[in-house]
Amino acid sequence: MANEQTFSAPASPKPAVPPIAIWLVLLAAAGAFALTMGTRQTMGLFLSSLNTSTGLGVGSISLAFAFGQLWWGLTQPFAGAVADRIGTGRVIFLGVVLVALGTFITPLMTTTAGLIFAIGVLAAGGAGMAGPSVLMAASTRLVPANKRGLATGIVNAGGSFGQFAMAPIAIGLTAAVGWASAMQWLGVLVLLALPAVFVLKGNSKALAAQAAAASGVKALTAREAIAQALGTRSYLYLSAGFLVCGFHVAFLATHLPGVVAACGLPPEVGGWSLAMIGLFNIIGSLAMGWAVGRWRMKSLLSLLYATRGLAVLIFLFAPKTTAVMLVFAAVMGVTFLSTVPPTAGLVAKMFGTANMAMLFGVVMLSHQIGGFFGAYLGGSVFQATGSYDWVWYIDIALALGAALVNLPIREAPLKRLVPAAA
Repeated sequence: MANEQTFSAPASPKPAVPPIAIWLVLLAAAGAFALTMGTRQTMGLFLSSLNTSTGLGVGSISLAFAFGQLWWGLTQPFAGAVADRIGTGRVIFLGVVLVALGTFITPLMTTTAGLIFAIGVLAAGGAGMAGPSVLMAASTRLVPANKRGLATGIVNAGGSFGQFAMAPIAIGLTAAVGWASAMQWLGVLVLLALPAVFVLKGNSKALAAQAAAASGVKALTAREAIAQALGTRSYLYLSAGFLVCGFHVAFLATHLPGVVAACGLPPEVGGWSLAMIGLFNIIGSLAMGWAVGRWRMKSLLSLLYATRGLAVLIFLFAPKTTAVMLVFAAVMGVTFLSTVPPTAGLVAKMFGTANMAMLFGVVMLSHQIGGFFGAYLGGSVFQATGSYDWVWYIDIALALGAALVNLPIREAPLKRLVPAAA
């Protein structure tokens, strides 16, 4: 394991753009995240219709969603590395186009392989390219260090707003034009994120060069940065906790409408529950962005995971009414993706911003490995038992483990490795 000694980091270079432009960058990043995340997080609303249309079974369709969770994570370290080197705008452009294409052709797929290609490869891969690792790295390199938590909170809130807005839109479109056309219209709406490409230009090369010149130490290569990160216990603890976050988020995003149906509630409650998660995650993301820098980030993460586990435990014993479901969704929303600002903040604090997109992308990969199991086990367990109870039990145990594994993390900049070429 790498020596986790602290060091006195050189002063961060001044932001590359003036304050007004910084807010424009945050608006562009939050807006792009709203459209890509909003579309992905409403796909669970179409699971039942896809099952009825294709006759493939909930388990097979859940496999396509689960593969999408994994592929979304797999693309992010590579998309982050490319964005760090050649520019954020190009990566986002390709990502938005792929999300639109994958979403548009999904209703045309009639086999498990076809659904995996449309949902799991095109749409999920595109969302990974235009996802949090690239968008948040673009934000953190353009703002002062003491504002990074708030910046990531704003971008993260954008994704939450997308879920809040897109779920009712999907419900309304389904009622008006049918589920297949509704999904295709969502694909078209994603293209509204394309103007962000012109705002989110640039990469971390110049910033890394400035930092290297100021410190007199050559910047680490991508391979050296990965080696240091994977040899750092605190980074591995952070990744392990984030894996649990992925399990929880993917299970809810994919199967919450199914949970609602299993409770005997009307289908529209599923859509409004997803919207409630999105709405209250805006509150949670902004609050967590504000809290980063005021409290220890590892403590904030432990609190979030413990809150999730307790909320699920209470939900299991509560009567399954519409009001209870919406309150449960609201509590889940507060903790849903509010884990992202402190997680991204810890990566930036430990390793700096030079390889931020790539290193946070690796953490996101861990998140999506958990997401794969959350989406897949949800469908498989329900198909085998007719209930989601065992998935909830697993979720509670994992939440407790995540709350504990974050406590040993050391919150300090790490002693930089000497580059091999130095």
